[in-house]
Amino acid sequence: MASTDGRPPVDQQLREAAARLGRRRFLTATSAAAALAFTTNLPAAHAADAELAPRSLKENPFTLGVASGDPLPDAVVLWTRLAPRPLEPGGGLPPAGAVRVEWEVARDERFRRTVRRGTARAYAEFDYSVHVEVDGLDADRVHWYRFRVGDWTSPVGRTRTTPANGRRTEQVRLGLVSCQAYEDGYFTAYRHLAGEDLDAVFHVGDYIYEYAVDAAGGDRRYTDRTLPALYDHETATLEDYRLRYSLYKSDPDLQAAHAAFPWYVTWDDHEVENNYAAGIPEKGQSPEAFVARRAAAYRAYWENMPLRMPRPEGTDLRLYRRFQYGRLAQFDILDTRQYRSDQANGDGWQYPTPESEDPSRTLTGATQERWLLDGLRRSRAVWNVLPQQVVFSRRKNTTAERSKLSMDAWDGYPAARERILAGVERLGVENLVILTGDVHVAYALDVKRDFDDPASRTVGVEFVGTSISSDGDGAAKPANWSTLTSANPHMKFYNGLRGYTTVTLTPEHARADFRTVSHITTPGGTLATAASFVTEAGNPGLREV
Repeated sequence: MASTDGRPPVDQQLREAAARLGRRRFLTATSAAAALAFTTNLPAAHAADAELAPRSLKENPFTLGVASGDPLPDAVVLWTRLAPRPLEPGGGLPPAGAVRVEWEVARDERFRRTVRRGTARAYAEFDYSVHVEVDGLDADRVHWYRFRVGDWTSPVGRTRTTPANGRRTEQVRLGLVSCQAYEDGYFTAYRHLAGEDLDAVFHVGDYIYEYAVDAAGGDRRYTDRTLPALYDHETATLEDYRLRYSLYKSDPDLQAAHAAFPWYVTWDDHEVENNYAAGIPEKGQSPEAFVARRAAAYRAYWENMPLRMPRPEGTDLRLYRRFQYGRLAQFDILDTRQYRSDQANGDGWQYPTPESEDPSRTLTGATQERWLLDGLRRSRAVWNVLPQQVVFSRRKNTTAERSKLSMDAWDGYPAARERILAGVERLGVENLVILTGDVHVAYALDVKRDFDDPASRTVGVEFVGTSISSDGDGAAKPANWSTLTSANPHMKFYNGLRGYTTVTLTPEHARADFRTVSHITTPGGTLATAASFVTEAGNPGLREV
């Protein structure tokens, strides 16, 4: 059906915009908005489409594995991406066309009790990614899923729906992960994570890094595997970002962790560019060029994550969203990168100034901030969990009364933090748990009502997860360990090894187990639990167990 203004149908407009984006001629904010304006459904097939016969695929198209995400009591998103040759532009498939993909969901791993099945099309415009929103599933149940194209069958994935809304639930076990620079080391932590008994995983940012990966395959891993030279530069175009996801997703340990559990994802900065703020780049680019780069990065992120089809919002891609886990927990997943004010005082670690303390500054944007506080006001869950990107609690880097603070974290936006804390107090929110990434170390912190007064009331806790691989092996006690733990009495734990965190919620308590890997710059790192902390429901504050 043609539009009333004489333009082509919306689906055709989207497909043409996507094609422009893929040809590196995507340089204006107008084109960026068009290409990011997804409709509520993938394009319908057109007679002119060159649909590939599934049996014509002579190489395995499932080289990037499978994933599931954003589970509900009766639904979940299933993901895969077809790429017979994943490290090549286009993944070894034609630059236009579609492939019919079959999918299947069962109650058992051998698929003897199939409960849902169907077909989807993988379009070239979306880099042959598949996002299937499966509904009609039983609540609080493990399901297995797989895809088929012709003679090829994908690996089997395991996912789990959430308990029915309002149902009493005795326990949920979560994984917390972030920051996985490919060139910094192996994803050994994911191999161990895949062996945990978890209900879901939260990834809170830096799924990829935009920096060049040298042609030898990185400084610390896969030195025996020569990568094409096209990886040896910083990402800027849609093709660059797509290839970077292909590289990361080709990792078998990451694939295993995706296949083991449903994931809830949100981004931080490196999915686009280090320390960018809303539409402001870290480096000297024109606004038009950066908006185009950001839109390309956002599109590639959606193509490669188990996310539902977004609503059209121009160059934005809304990631903040809310999930319930029975009556036990409410998850308010935040985006502290897309809507923030520019970092104050030139970014980095700086002394607070009137600029950084300006009450108009925001880390979430006004709309998301209202959405968060309104959701907390309505919450009836035992635990109110905020998975988000940058450290919420105060971090002084000296023991002096006046100390430098990170301008990229909530310390650089103290008025925004105060509005959240004041809202938590005003609304009587109990059992606040903040889940964080970004800093490549692990912390356990008491969230104080007034960080300037160590004796002030504790209003919640924050668990900061270390990186999967970023910054190499790390150390159990980094060089500034004594200084930071002395300068921040609300910091109960600090560890700089790589790994992940598991978080267990029950009606009585929340527990964090900080898992660390002995080394990741060479294969074979072993797993240990560095520390475990508990906070009791109705009695906020951490104690080591």
